[in-house]
Amino acid sequence: MPLPQPTPYTAFRTVAIVGKYMAVGIAEALSDIAQFLTQSGHSVVFETETARNVGLQGIVAMTPVEIGQHADVAIVVGGDGTMLGIARQLACYDVPLIGINQGRLGFMTDISQESMISVLEEMLSGKLESENRSLLEGTVMRDGVQIFKALAFNDVVVSRGAGSGMAELKVEVDGRFMYNQRSDGLIVATPTGSTAYALSAGGPLLHPSLSGIVLVPIAPHALSNRPIVVPDSSAIEVEIMGGRDITANFDMQSLTSLQHHDRIVIRRSAHTITFLHPQGWSYYDTLREKLHWHEYPSAEGRLK
Repeated sequence: MPLPQPTPYTAFRTVAIVGKYMAVGIAEALSDIAQFLTQSGHSVVFETETARNVGLQGIVAMTPVEIGQHADVAIVVGGDGTMLGIARQLACYDVPLIGINQGRLGFMTDISQESMISVLEEMLSGKLESENRSLLEGTVMRDGVQIFKALAFNDVVVSRGAGSGMAELKVEVDGRFMYNQRSDGLIVATPTGSTAYALSAGGPLLHPSLSGIVLVPIAPHALSNRPIVVPDSSAIEVEIMGGRDITANFDMQSLTSLQHHDRIVIRRSAHTITFLHPQGWSYYDTLREKLHWHEYPSAEGRLK
């Protein structure tokens, strides 16, 4: 006789809650979520900074490392910036993430605060969809020595300072020369990051399931420098050939200053992030809502 399978509630026994720093009204939202989860039989823990900032009493607080070691799922309340920060910290622990949007755009936090309790009830009972997202790993080398390393969920951006001239960059892919570029910088983005800075700089949209990395020049001197998508098995190397105040920025949250002939080596990370979505979720619905795409008019509308 086969053993009974664990229920979804058992699968998500310990639930971590992560909240946007000092967002208006977030304490009430986090309290409502915690109360619902506790009443549903889940163990609830709060990320340490979230617990400190919202001032809720009698709660269990854990660092991101402890959440990675003990939680079965993390609920992130905020905008994409909040999700980016915790996603990178939990990437090596395979803790799936559920995003509730308290920001303005929210490509990654796709559940509205108004419907969050009813949606969470269905998702935690097993009515959900799962997808994996890739990350980038960037290493900065100086004179053959590693001086900085970080993960990026959206992008690695090599760019000039606000008051300086153009950056001069040499780009190689898998050890093969691609181009020399004079520009304000270069964005190296995951499919997830294709809807972020890369989109603003004129890059293409990549479906999250695609195995690709997009390179998007920022205001290039030569208009023939166009965005390009390379396989995500590629090793991308960017060498600083000229310019002042050049930096490498990882998701706009981790930053390091660069010197001439520093090299930034960017690869797909061995880690992935799992997003959990409500049943029936569609990436195209998200694009249509966030980018304000209009649905095709009906035949009646076209005749008017």
